[in-house]
Amino acid sequence: MGKTFDVRIWEIRERLTKSSKGGRSGKKSYNVRWRVARTPWSKTFPTKALAESFRSQLLSALRYGEAFRLTDGLPVSMGREVNEESWFEFAQSYVDAKWVRAAAKSRAGNADALATATLALLANDRGKPADKVLRKALTGWAYNTGRRDTAKPADVQAALKWLASNTVPVSRLDDLSVVRGVLDALALKMDGKPAAAKTVSRKRAVLYNALDHAVERKLLEKNRIAEVKWTAPKKNYAIDKRVVINPTQAERLLAAVDAQKIEGQPRRSMGPRLKAYFGVQYYAGLRPEEAAVLGKEDLAIPEKGWGELLLSKAAPIAGAAWTDSGSRRDQRQLKQRGVGEVRVVPCPPPLTALLNEHLERFGTAADGRLFRSLTGGELAESTISRVWDRARKAALTEQEYASVLAKRPYDLRHAFVSTALAAGVPARQVAEWAGHSVAVLLRIYAKILAGQKASARERMERALRLPDE
Repeated sequence: MGKTFDVRIWEIRERLTKSSKGGRSGKKSYNVRWRVARTPWSKTFPTKALAESFRSQLLSALRYGEAFRLTDGLPVSMGREVNEESWFEFAQSYVDAKWVRAAAKSRAGNADALATATLALLANDRGKPADKVLRKALTGWAYNTGRRDTAKPADVQAALKWLASNTVPVSRLDDLSVVRGVLDALALKMDGKPAAAKTVSRKRAVLYNALDHAVERKLLEKNRIAEVKWTAPKKNYAIDKRVVINPTQAERLLAAVDAQKIEGQPRRSMGPRLKAYFGVQYYAGLRPEEAAVLGKEDLAIPEKGWGELLLSKAAPIAGAAWTDSGSRRDQRQLKQRGVGEVRVVPCPPPLTALLNEHLERFGTAADGRLFRSLTGGELAESTISRVWDRARKAALTEQEYASVLAKRPYDLRHAFVSTALAAGVPARQVAEWAGHSVAVLLRIYAKILAGQKASARERMERALRLPDE
């Protein structure tokens, strides 16, 4: 069923009906005329009041941005086969439909993307609260299923009430110009500056999925995002080689983590407790959220030499508002894996020594976790960042500290993968250890692999027994 927003409505035309003998009977009728796209439509009523009522319905639909059907020329809300719903109401129902099965970070990401889209789909500006208040109301309550019915500040309550009556119907997204406007909004931050390519890509994916949901609910005829000739910012998948540390730098950084002390309170320093936490990321390529919940039962290591880490869970930081448990970390299975699925990662001798030392010095939490706060709770992101920044400042030169070299703990994982690839470990094996697909690994570490051409040629020459040049 085709729809359009190209509509024009004319004034009511008064007509005199003709008698059966061809003359005028003097009986009046009232004709409502309008055009949808290029097709004219009309409807005649016996009284002016009925005609005005019908015309008022058409004008109201046009004023609120409702689509008109090409099949009968009527607004979609006047038909039986199509539902009409405001964008704000629809977005809340979409969030609710996704909530139960979504990871906490996905819930937060959905709310963020839908809030940006909502600010681009306002019906008017009359009485509009400030954008910051609207965004707080949307991400904090409206698009958070778990918090929607909780107590709210007065400004948030007022903003939600205003939004309930001032977003366009979902059917407006049948108009390509409206879709383009939303995509343009997704590409900007609140201050009007361009958003990061990764952010734009994530938000566009949420919008695309939401419009698919609207089609499924018969609020839209089709998802038209793909029809818009709109170019997203180019996303850079490859890592910056400048972030990768070498083994000597890694040893200095880990030593600097271990050396951190709080003057007069040596037992309260988190540095020594996090040495092995950073070590498992560098020597075994664990993601930070995997390292955070590594337990003693996950270790298959001897007193010295090679061992294995058996990974089956992760706990990314999402914020207490988005988790079912109310914890800042969302306890989940490994990324891109089923519940209980295990990824086996080799534990090289330096890491075996680090882990054994950690167990001897600090033991484990009550639930078996190796790494925890001074009170036994979850590791805080702020603590991890503070300890790592101090280590970089102590272990690196002033120029290195000011650079992007190992700027984030996550860069330790990049160093693990890069070192393994540079050592000639097959890409498929490295991908298995890192928990990547081979395709993703090759895309992210393409620059690292490109630097191996010379050594690859040497290996081929040896295999083919070619003479030295």
